Amino acid sequence: MKIQALAIRPRRAVLFVALVATLDLTLTLFVHPAQSTPDARAKVQVRTTSLGKILSDARGHTLYLFEADKGKVSACYGTCAKDWPPLLTTGKPAAGAGAKASLLGTTKRKDGRLQVTYGGHPLYFFFQDKKPGQTAGENLDFFGGEWYAVSAAGKKVEPHGGAGGGTTTTTTPTTTTTPTTTGSTGGGGGYGYGYSG
Repeated sequence: MKIQALAIRPRRAVLFVALVATLDLTLTLFVHPAQSTPDARAKVQVRTTSLGKILSDARGHTLYLFEADKGKVSACYGTCAKDWPPLLTTGKPAAGAGAKASLLGTTKRKDGRLQVTYGGHPLYFFFQDKKPGQTAGENLDFFGGEWYAVSAAGKKVEPHGGAGGGTTTTTTPTTTTTPTTTGSTGGGGGYGYGYSG
């Protein structure tokens, strides 16, 4: 009996190792659905989402810019690049529907790989965008800067404040609203509700 028990244990060990390896691969694919290897010719296109028309890759996954980047030089490495994987390519990126080829380019990352740029901004995915058209990375402040989806013009896309959705690109406001008093003391806490100031 002892001989038979020894023969089963190595088989269980092999099965356990195979199960752990499978789970690790599965978690990697679901936690970081963005590309793991560069495309020969990455494609950037425009897709309609809850934010309006924004840039996406060929699979429809939203692309973001990082305001901490210095021009075409990426500031996102290490843990940042795990959460915000760069859009990589090995050749000249291609413009898909709605994207402007004249705004596409590349920048070399510290490891020598080429990252796609658009309008001078390095492009990234967000690890929580698991399906095409998701925009969970919009208007977040992580790793020393804010993250925004990108318009076809190469500008950051910001959500309108308040209900109703829609988008706007960065522009200077043309109207202002003066707060009114109703006899109550106290205030809105400066969170921008009802007026801008």
